Amino acid sequence: MSAPTGAPTGRTALVVVDLQNDFCAGPVAAARYPGDPTRLATVAANTARAVEAARVHGTEVVFVRFIGDPVHQGASWRHRDAVLGKRPKCLDGSWGAEFHAVTPAPEEAVFTKAACFDAFLSEGFEAHLVSGGVQHLVLAGVFADVCVDSTARTAFQKGFHVTLLTDCTAALHLPDEAILDFMRRVYGARVTTHDRLAVWTRHPET
Repeated sequence: MSAPTGAPTGRTALVVVDLQNDFCAGPVAAARYPGDPTRLATVAANTARAVEAARVHGTEVVFVRFIGDPVHQGASWRHRDAVLGKRPKCLDGSWGAEFHAVTPAPEEAVFTKAACFDAFLSEGFEAHLVSGGVQHLVLAGVFADVCVDSTARTAFQKGFHVTLLTDCTAALHLPDEAILDFMRRVYGARVTTHDRLAVWTRHPET
């Protein structure tokens, strides 16, 4: 399944990736994030503003969440965690797995990634985009160099245009600018900020 190609342009969707408590707030997030913790608060606040702006504009908002329970982990995931001393995050039903700073509206789609990075590995995500005629994904959320990048990479390979909201994401392992430049160069991603609504809601080909 791939992005529809029957028309020169298609719909835009704002995709909010893993904006959850264990990644953005509380002791788990504080222990993992190596930068200024206020950066995560700013990312969350800006993403919430982008969500509200998209709703007012009539742009679809799609939410993606991560659950990391060991029952969902593959052998390589479990081995990595054992070697590096990592503990599972965003356990299903826990406070850590709840959305942070954003709440999906009843009519907005929510997709769950079971111990994986890429939103396209969550059941129904791609089918939802294709059935709705979406060809352009605007990505926000965390982390830029992990789940956001994994989703952007697959999106590009499947024919979707990608835009990154630079003030609505942060990297975990790499400098922010390094991963954003990588996505610009490799995926042709457009980068802008949440307050430039007229830019990021516009299909890149128009």
